[in-house]
This record gives sequence, structure tokens and C-alpha cells, in this order.
Amino acid sequence: MQESPYLDGREFLVEKFHKLPFLGAIHDNHIKKILKLSKIRKYENGEVITPEGAFDNWVYILLSGVVNVIKDEKIIATLDEIGETFGELAVIDGKSRSASVQACGETVCLAIDASFMEKTSEPLDQVLFVSILYRLFAEVIAHRLRTSNEELIRLRTEVERLTKENNRNPK
Repeated sequence: MQESPYLDGREFLVEKFHKLPFLGAIHDNHIKKILKLSKIRKYENGEVITPEGAFDNWVYILLSGVVNVIKDEKIIATLDEIGETFGELAVIDGKSRSASVQACGETVCLAIDASFMEKTSEPLDQVLFVSILYRLFAEVIAHRLRTSNEELIRLRTEVERLTKENNRNPK
């Protein structure tokens, strides 16, 4: 992995980050605060970004490339759209990483140090910032839940079809 220093003072990035779905609706001042807590990380093909079972406070936004989400050695998702996020669940519930995330080819991510809660000296800033970040996490999780529900319905329909077919054609 190659890693930049924290992005504090790099205001030229604010406009670029407004184009990301995850950060698009956030006010410039809040993006600047996110940048203070963020680094750019570049990964090579096959490199593990977050290992299953690890504890850390980093949230990732995909800037380029593709990653596989792997659970019990099975690929459960592939993220390939700029702005997709991962790592937010461990930040929300404080538990270990529920899956590994691995780079497929050269991949670049914005890594946000979510341990910011202990680093902010202004209580009002902290509350506002946390509420914005958690609202965005909620949007990401809601989208994933909808997608999972659609997949569950598709799979149940397929199981029902196969069961009926099997009952009509017993061996």
C-alpha cells in the first residue's frame, strides 16, 4: 500500500469530492474537516485493504479500481463504482470487520479516520459532523439492504420454481 499524509490544507480537493455520491451533499467546511482526517491509499492487485476480524476506525471511499468483499473465502460483493463505501459497519458498531476487502487490480481509496470523535475539541462540531456522517452511513446501508432484499426475493422465487419442478418430475 502507498499512503499519502493526511489531506489537511488541500482545499483544491473539495470540488472533486463534491462529485462523489457519498460526499456530494456535504457543505465545503465539512468536507475540509473530512480531508483533515483522510488519506489517499493506493493498493495493488490482490492486496487486502481490510482483513476480516480486524479492529480499526477507517472508512473507505472507492476513488478508482475494483474491490471484492470476501467472507469465509467467498466473494459476496464486488464494488466497482466511484464513491462506493466500505468499512462503515465496524465504525458504527465498534465490532471487528465482518468481511475482508481485497483490491482487484490497482485501486485507490479515500481512507477516512473515523476516530475523529476523540480528536474534535468543539462539541458542537463533533455532534454536527457525526450526525452528517451517520446520515450518510444510513443511506449507504439502506441502499445495501434494498439490494439484499431484491436478491433474497429473486433467490426465494428460484427455490420455489425448482421445488415445483422437482415435485413434478420425481426421480
